[in-house]
Amino acid sequence: MEAIRVEHLNKMYKLYDHHRDRVRDALGLTKKKLYHEHFALHDVSLSVEQGETVGIIGTNGSGKSTILKIITGVLNPTSGNVSINGRISALLELGAGFNMEFTGIENIYLNGTMTGFSKAEIDSKLNDILDFADIGDFAYQQVKTYSSGMFVRLAFAVAINIDPEILIVDEALSVGDVFFQNKCYHKFEEFRKAGKTILFVSHDLSSISKYCDRVVLLDRGKKIAEGAPKEIIDMYKKVLVHQLDNSATESNKSFNRNNVSASGKGKWRDRMSINPSFDSYGNGLADIIDFCCVDNSGQVTNTIMKGDSFSIKVKCLFHEKISQPIIAVSFKNRMGVEITGTNTMFEKIDTGEPGENDILTATFTQDMSLQGGEYLISLGLVGYRNGEFTVYNRMYDVFSINCISSKDTTGYYDMGMETTVEKSRLQEF
Repeated sequence: MEAIRVEHLNKMYKLYDHHRDRVRDALGLTKKKLYHEHFALHDVSLSVEQGETVGIIGTNGSGKSTILKIITGVLNPTSGNVSINGRISALLELGAGFNMEFTGIENIYLNGTMTGFSKAEIDSKLNDILDFADIGDFAYQQVKTYSSGMFVRLAFAVAINIDPEILIVDEALSVGDVFFQNKCYHKFEEFRKAGKTILFVSHDLSSISKYCDRVVLLDRGKKIAEGAPKEIIDMYKKVLVHQLDNSATESNKSFNRNNVSASGKGKWRDRMSINPSFDSYGNGLADIIDFCCVDNSGQVTNTIMKGDSFSIKVKCLFHEKISQPIIAVSFKNRMGVEITGTNTMFEKIDTGEPGENDILTATFTQDMSLQGGEYLISLGLVGYRNGEFTVYNRMYDVFSINCISSKDTTGYYDMGMETTVEKSRLQEF
């Protein structure tokens, strides 16, 4: 049985060049069309079965939050139909459904009543909500005094503890400290095991991969595809680098990662998401002129599935003869801690003596064993010149790699342990 059904949904906004045009249009002073039509959603249809967990992914501006707001009644559609079978609890952007002048306790009752719960039902859940939020006496203060962390603690505690049949979440699991996030995910898992229906939007592709039965991909207001998480995440990776409609990507199945140029024209880096303010320096005797990350299907991408093989390619141009240049790559976490890295010297690669206008391309291939998360990549072209260590070109934090994981262990990387458990009984003698 369907819990949510969306049919041919459209949400159109009128965009005016001038404020006076908006006034004239509102007052009906002209028959001329004074606005441009912008469709936040265009003919979107989807359904969610009872007990199913469905994720919605897409770039910023693709319509993800808009469709959740329409489903929950926060926005009205321009056209189309939405039908709901079950009691909904929604956790949308920070502040939705809360009155900033009310205390935390008052907002619990306000939010619960708006969702359709009686005072007696909220009374029975109040202690669970307060225990989960764990904000102490701040529950009796106006929420306008809360930090964003306290705010989302209370909002999530209300949404998930009033026992809805359908839970709708928009990016909220990524807010708060790591311990609260862990508690949220445990509750999320309990919800799934209890057969509740969940619809959620997230940029955290690891969560999408781990929790979703099915994923819907939106792009610029249109539904591009839906299906199994891995399949749709792979499509999303193409959307991120504007390759989804590029027929050249069809050649990826027979792609040789040592010949990246075969899958498209132009520089590799043009198909990557690059840090616009990365730090680069060097003495100019040689330059890193191109780079990319390539997944195991040969696609240039910033996103790698945990356990998959991938390569980082670095192309270097030499302006004069250099003996045994060293090409390097390193990984840092978001806090700037260097996690791992290597270079052609460590790998015992003879790079020779490239001369003017020679190009060396290094390909670093490995399996992704890091935990799920985002990692900053730095590249280097260095060496020893006249006995002195010399930096020809370094690029710090030039791009990031997002590792998508459905299972993480502790620490920075996964040792790939195989674990078994045997059951026995104590023998009495």
